[in-house]
Amino acid sequence: MKQLNRLQSIIFLAGGALMVIGAGCFALMWQQAITCWVYLFGALLFTTMQLMQTYEGNDLTIKRLKRIQALADLLFIVAGILMTDNIFGFFRPMFSHATDYVNYVFNKWVVLLLIAAILEVYTVHRLDHELSKKNIKD
Repeated sequence: MKQLNRLQSIIFLAGGALMVIGAGCFALMWQQAITCWVYLFGALLFTTMQLMQTYEGNDLTIKRLKRIQALADLLFIVAGILMTDNIFGFFRPMFSHATDYVNYVFNKWVVLLLIAAILEVYTVHRLDHELSKKNIKD
């Protein structure tokens, strides 16, 4: 597994911290117009750095876990987009009725964030286990 250098690790941690701060403040309804962008920026940093951690080996289990992790990263970003839409209503003109918009888009970022977080926790745990089992952690 390719390791991140010092700067990349700092960006990775900062992205994760911005995601937590943005999602927490948004859920607590504090400065939502700003914190939705904070979350989205953090998700972009976190996702970019995580996707840079590539695996060049032949183990199918690790490759599968990295694909699941990439799906979780995509869900983090889509959750951020839906979070910003929750405030600014970018997707509202795409629906003819307000009820349809509320049913299909409004506040659905919570579901995506929950799914992404569960997938992320699962893959991080399993990757650590698989890499330590095969002694290829470096």
